[in-house]
Amino acid sequence: MADRYLRFTATAPGRFLTRRLGLPQPVALTRWSPERPGLDGGLLHLTAGRSGLDLAPVLARTGLGPGDCARTAAVVLDATGVRDVEALAEVHAALHPVVRSVAPSGRVVVLGAPLDPADHHQAAAQQALEGFTRSLGKEIGRGRTVNLVRLTDAAAAESTLRFLLSPGSAYVSGQVVEVGAAWDETAAADPRRPLAGRTALVTGAARGIGEAVAEILARDGARVVVLDVPRAEQDARRVADRLGGTALLLDMTAADAGARIADALPDGLDVLVHNAGITRDRRLVNMPAERWASVLDVNLASVLRTTDALLKDGTLKRGGRIVATASIAGIAGNAGQTNYGASKAGVVGLVRSLAPRARAEHGVTVNAVAPGFIETKMTAAVPLFIREAGRRMNSLAQGGLPADVAETTAWLAHPASGAVNGQVVRVCGQSLLGA
Repeated sequence: MADRYLRFTATAPGRFLTRRLGLPQPVALTRWSPERPGLDGGLLHLTAGRSGLDLAPVLARTGLGPGDCARTAAVVLDATGVRDVEALAEVHAALHPVVRSVAPSGRVVVLGAPLDPADHHQAAAQQALEGFTRSLGKEIGRGRTVNLVRLTDAAAAESTLRFLLSPGSAYVSGQVVEVGAAWDETAAADPRRPLAGRTALVTGAARGIGEAVAEILARDGARVVVLDVPRAEQDARRVADRLGGTALLLDMTAADAGARIADALPDGLDVLVHNAGITRDRRLVNMPAERWASVLDVNLASVLRTTDALLKDGTLKRGGRIVATASIAGIAGNAGQTNYGASKAGVVGLVRSLAPRARAEHGVTVNAVAPGFIETKMTAAVPLFIREAGRRMNSLAQGGLPADVAETTAWLAHPASGAVNGQVVRVCGQSLLGA
């Protein structure tokens, strides 16, 4: 659905009026397209504290050349060496002069280190970077994003940095991503099609966000299996035919859903995207038991059952990726959605518990995306004033698109993202609810 307010603020009268009234002034975001696969401008690489990271080779492969104050698309601040309060002054000194020069829809990525449990001064200074990053994201404006990456190995973080420094991360801001040591990274034969030769199954893929995820994974080379319920057969086959994939008609709440997926994929599965979900909104005092049960069954219980089955029988191959769909409602809560919020918070718990064991036992990573207000047919049906509040109550002052969730999913599914595990990444434009 068209965001008329966003269009209005792009006009001269709109800019004048909204500025005078102190209203939000969203900027149309630069997203990926075949004609514009990268950010326009250069990259500034700055340092605060004493860093031991060799970032030059990694940053050289982002596609961004050296930046200057006149044409800066992105800034990367290496603050991994900040170990005390005094060194935090170097963070200010590095970014204070250049923030204004970052282009609209530009990127600021701060690199931090894991908190040292044996050094509370270092831990305090590194945790301070999180508050700094989230605060800068809320004030920088003009469609620019700010994120924090905690890492120890520059090479292991390459896929993450490439994503955050690309148009694909347009609606990801104010996030903290922890990247571990290198794990089963595989160099793609064709960097433009990193999923070539891999099979990806996307549940709930006949429409909306699921369709967008299937489309982006196919763009990146995956053979996509479009899974949806039998009543969505026409849409599922339409999407599968368009993407050169196959349709799988199946109710994910069936007790044998995992076995039926395994039977349909005798050669195994590389990427499993749990996107299928439903809402049955009502305040708890008015919510009958069947509304509660149906949402928990589709959004959480089916995810647990099928994941367990596909890991146990080896359908999910080593080097595989599981990406589940949580929600900002599961993090911040939402009135009228106790069932939905519970189910999506449950997905977060699944990821945090299963991720280390799945990688150790099966060689599979487990992560989640948590969408905020995304422009879909479902949100288009929301009453006008609630819809406008949902759009504006984030640092980018606009709703996201299904492609924003899909691009984030594709990063987590990337063969070189093995060091990213157990992460829940909000795709919400840095929602003002739940940080």
